[in-house]
Amino acid sequence: MTAVATLDQIRADFELLEDWEDRYRYLIELGRTLPEIADSERNEANKVRGCASQVWLVSDVIPDATGTPRIHLRGDSDAHIVRGLIAVLLAILSGRSAEEILATDTRAIFAELGLNEHLTPQRSNGLASMVARVRRDAEQAMAA
Repeated sequence: MTAVATLDQIRADFELLEDWEDRYRYLIELGRTLPEIADSERNEANKVRGCASQVWLVSDVIPDATGTPRIHLRGDSDAHIVRGLIAVLLAILSGRSAEEILATDTRAIFAELGLNEHLTPQRSNGLASMVARVRRDAEQAMAA
């Protein structure tokens, strides 16, 4: 299994791929790089509401050396392209502090990649639900 791509790698690869069919294939490949989540993590608490396909996001809050809580994300879906979208979302947000997550304009990053205009309304709604879920987890981490 290859390592999950960084946002900079994803940006560079998207720039090289001009055809959206190739970009969709690339998203599917990104989804294949996601580490497996345990069957026990495919539960109601981790399920993301508002997605047409099955999506699970696991947020692990781990303090760094300074005590700042960082949110490490893992996820999975039963849909190939959605798994790719999860991989992009993790590249953007995983490992960041709650404050960084809340300050990040994920919509702008997805627009920069051209995803906003090339996703079906269902996938766009699901993506918004995933982002909202991570933001809620960040807010809870800040309140703890």
